[in-house]
Amino acid sequence: MAAKSITYNDILRDLKAQKVAPVYYLMGEEDYYIDKLSDAIVDAVLAEEEKDFNLDIVYGAETDINKVIELAHAYPMMAEKRVVLVREAQAIRSLDGLETYLEHLTPTTVLVFCHKHGKLDARKAAAKAMQKVGVIFESKRLFDNQLAPFISQYLHQHNVEIEPQAVQMLAGHVGSDLSRLITEMDKLLLALNGNRVVGASLVEELTGMSKDFNDFELQSALAQRNIFRANQIVKYYQSNPRSFFITKTLTSLFTFFSDVMLAYYAPDKSDAGIAAWLGKTEWKVRMDIGPARRNYSGVKVMQILGEIRKTDAKSKGVGGVRTPQEELLQELIFYILH
Repeated sequence: MAAKSITYNDILRDLKAQKVAPVYYLMGEEDYYIDKLSDAIVDAVLAEEEKDFNLDIVYGAETDINKVIELAHAYPMMAEKRVVLVREAQAIRSLDGLETYLEHLTPTTVLVFCHKHGKLDARKAAAKAMQKVGVIFESKRLFDNQLAPFISQYLHQHNVEIEPQAVQMLAGHVGSDLSRLITEMDKLLLALNGNRVVGASLVEELTGMSKDFNDFELQSALAQRNIFRANQIVKYYQSNPRSFFITKTLTSLFTFFSDVMLAYYAPDKSDAGIAAWLGKTEWKVRMDIGPARRNYSGVKVMQILGEIRKTDAKSKGVGGVRTPQEELLQELIFYILH
């Protein structure tokens, strides 16, 4: 089985069809997919009663490649196959010698490496040998524009839908940490009590994030150039400092206005065309990006992006600035709206 660029779903589909590679190298910045795939491989190869004698789990910091190869050469007991699972494989000092094993594989062993927060050096002999016989998978962090589809798809798999505002709130509250995001969504599923739609009120109840006063509502107010509503949210932040983190808010605003700027260059200016161009939902374009594109000129958007950068620098004390964060935000919002 030659290695190729393969996705998480590709591997799950192959495992379901009992197409199991002799070696897997799972690597990358996103822990969630690495953990899920390693569990899925073990479950696809071994029945529960076979794991006691045929599953060896070792940790990179506590072993070396020679020990891993020794385990891989062992034969299964009362089972067709065995699994050698190497967690924290990034801590193994060297993979030198693994290529020799890969040239003479033990056919009854499935060898799985879990390498987190980094990648295998493709120039190494072991990497080249692995590409010929196994599966190399890179687990990448989701971009911000991929979080909403991920949330909707995960809940849809559980026969549950989620309102657009609730999606934005959840994505904004948790960010791209998928393990934490899954945990929060599982809490939502438990709290539904038979309902089939996750609303903004439920997200508010479980996360403590206000459905009326948050960064996405601020984006919407600015997109509509609604001065009263934007100032309402700023005053809420000033009165509730625990709900306000200027770095997160500035990141949110910078991402939003960057999308607005990119929208000017979309070949197709329809909502669907801009959504496809930006990798956003049509709902996001219709509610926020479209109105902002109509309410702000391209020059103004460029100036806003520059001002957000300046505010970020001030919030970090650059230039000796000691202005409170709430005041910095108020000054920035005034600049954007006027």
